[in-house]
Amino acid sequence: DGQPGGIFGDLLQAIAREEGWSLVAVPCEWLYCLDLLDSGEIDLMPDMAWSERRSAYYAFHQTPALRSWSQLYQRPEQNILSLLDLDGKRIAVLSGSIQQQYLEELAASFALNIEWVPVDSFVAGFTAVSADEADAVVANQLFGDQESLQRNIHATPLVFQPARLFYVSHSDSVINQQRLQRIDHYLDLWKADKSSPYHAILQRWSGGAQPEQVIPRWLLLTVAALILLLAACLLVSLWLRRTVALRTRNLQASEERLNTILDSVEAFIFIKDKNLCYRYANKKVCDLFNLELEELIGRTDADFFDTATCAKLEHSDLRVLELGERVVDEEVNRLADNRLLHTFLSVKIPLHNPDGSIYALCGISTDITEHRQIQEQLHHLAFYDPLTELPNRRLLLDRMVRALANQARTGYAGALLMIDLDNFKDLNDTRGHEAGDVLLQHVAARLGDHLRATDTLARVGGDEFVLMLEDLSSDHEEAFQQVGNLANNVLERLGKAFPIHGTDHTCSASIGIAMFADAGNHEDLLKAADMALFAAKSAGRNTARFFNAEMQAAVNQRSEMEAALREALEGGRRQLQLHVQPQVDSNGKVFGKEALLRWQHPDKGPISPADFIPVAESTGLIIPLGQWVINEACRILASWQALPDHRELTLAVNISPRQFRHAGFVEHLLGCLEAWQVDPSLMELEVTESLLIDDLENTIERMRLLCDKGMRLSLDDFGTGYASLAYLKLLPLFQLKIDQSFVCDLLTDPNDAAIVQAIIALGNSLDLQVIAEGVETEEQRERLLQLGCRYFQGYLFGRPAPVEH
Repeated sequence: DGQPGGIFGDLLQAIAREEGWSLVAVPCEWLYCLDLLDSGEIDLMPDMAWSERRSAYYAFHQTPALRSWSQLYQRPEQNILSLLDLDGKRIAVLSGSIQQQYLEELAASFALNIEWVPVDSFVAGFTAVSADEADAVVANQLFGDQESLQRNIHATPLVFQPARLFYVSHSDSVINQQRLQRIDHYLDLWKADKSSPYHAILQRWSGGAQPEQVIPRWLLLTVAALILLLAACLLVSLWLRRTVALRTRNLQASEERLNTILDSVEAFIFIKDKNLCYRYANKKVCDLFNLELEELIGRTDADFFDTATCAKLEHSDLRVLELGERVVDEEVNRLADNRLLHTFLSVKIPLHNPDGSIYALCGISTDITEHRQIQEQLHHLAFYDPLTELPNRRLLLDRMVRALANQARTGYAGALLMIDLDNFKDLNDTRGHEAGDVLLQHVAARLGDHLRATDTLARVGGDEFVLMLEDLSSDHEEAFQQVGNLANNVLERLGKAFPIHGTDHTCSASIGIAMFADAGNHEDLLKAADMALFAAKSAGRNTARFFNAEMQAAVNQRSEMEAALREALEGGRRQLQLHVQPQVDSNGKVFGKEALLRWQHPDKGPISPADFIPVAESTGLIIPLGQWVINEACRILASWQALPDHRELTLAVNISPRQFRHAGFVEHLLGCLEAWQVDPSLMELEVTESLLIDDLENTIERMRLLCDKGMRLSLDDFGTGYASLAYLKLLPLFQLKIDQSFVCDLLTDPNDAAIVQAIIALGNSLDLQVIAEGVETEEQRERLLQLGCRYFQGYLFGRPAPVEH
């Protein structure tokens, strides 16, 4: 009649009548049905078992329509009683189903040779068995029990995969999800009512209730009157024999099903009697001992495990058998043949007689050896450096906390040595990172050769090691001497050549030392050692320095300055200002000015740029500080456009290397010029030679981009840094600026005069403007004119002053 059939079809029709739905049945095989559901050509698909993978693709309702399980059905002449009987059989299975996936994995784990016969439907599977195209078929129990009766096909005792069966829809359809909610409503309502359509449909499809097999009353009276007592006894005897035989077969089938399930699980299941002898074991236990079950029965753990393992197992077994405890324990067992250790998570429970006495124990053990190994590996990765196998920073911090606590309790001194390899980057750059890794491994081994049991050596950075010393002398001076001698010994050992890929490599190290008494906690101790290391680096490397109070004072001062500079950047009391200093030509005409940043602290007064600019560079504040300077410079240039004698003046702005390389530098600069409507040709950018150290190619590209926008570039402090003629030929510069250190002694030092003359000649040959800064006397100006310099800046022409002045 074009309506869906079966239990699911009848149930859906009953719900449709209640909801007023119109149903159209779409005939299809399993895989084709899934395709129709995926494409949205059908709204609901019945009889789908829930799985986690399917729930990601389809929408399920909450209350299962039916509960079933999967079962094998066989031809009458077959004799499939256990999983092992499937070896060499042809099994019909629904193509692409979770039943096929489960059986294939199970067959693979037991090394069974099974010929799979994929079918499109359960009907096709039973047809294949009837036509001798398959020996057995897999189906859900509800369908299989009905179909097997019609085809003279028998159920086997092999059952698996208990399943909840649902209607499903496409997960993206809101309307279908609402329909699933209505289905849940009727399932919840009808399941609770024995007279509901739900139970009527199940009764109809299960063939109706079976009448009780009782002898009619009139027949009993007739038999009592007509048949001798012997015939009655014989009838009862026959009935009892039949009942016993039936129950025996059911019990055997149930036992076989249970054995199949127990042999399929990934756990070791066993039963021991009160003498600790094995009375039962599943296949996993038999495989572990390499025995058949018959060979295992009656034997004890002493036949399989070493002595220590047996003692532990006996102790836990007796807790169960004698005290009735449920024991959950992690066991590390070794077999008697000295194979590798196995780690088991074991649960043991007592088995009771009807009178409550204990007659045996049941144990379930899961092999977690691989899990524990993974945990150990993760722990090693979390607390140890994979390259050197030394403790990492995390483990070092933990040990430092304990070491400081021990020092406070015992009074014995301790020290932290921060060891940094000098010029390690050069090795990586010249011979590759692999050579660098080899050196680090050699250094770790050499440092670890002379460690005491209480010492800790850790690798905390690329080329940075930390050596923590405990239990030094309680006398401060003696402990100080001990650490100093050890530091010198470390420097001496690290100064010897290391073999790297067939050649010797010599390196040195710098060491910063902090005594435990220098800090109150592990964080302060690390900071103190780091400051001492910085001092050792500054002292020329290949040396060791102890932390002292002056270092801490310098750090505190830098921290205070950083905080004050942040406040100034946030606009606090307008502390930052740009002063300008004139730049003049040989005729004394002002052609431009240089913007110079000044900081007027409300409490400390003026702070020199030589003090706060390095702090800004090291902390990253140079980026927002530089952005403020650029915006303020653009504002000044815009204000000059209203002054006729200032309209043509250029304004030079100093740009730090870190600011120039910042990703948003060009965008911010161009944005400010556009916002203030300033001609880019009036902005001159002064960069230092240190900009040319790294990434020269990208630096030149960014310079050319700025020049293309009309801006001019000046190389500040020329002659004091890294620039060379090769660089100058590549850079799109407009101007060279002679550093004031050469101008200062120009009249008295022939070397300075020669350097200035060379810079002027170099600028002329490259068609670059050359300007001398720091000109303070007329004699200096005259001498510079004689040497060919035509542009000047210095106190002789004007000191830096606020723009308004």
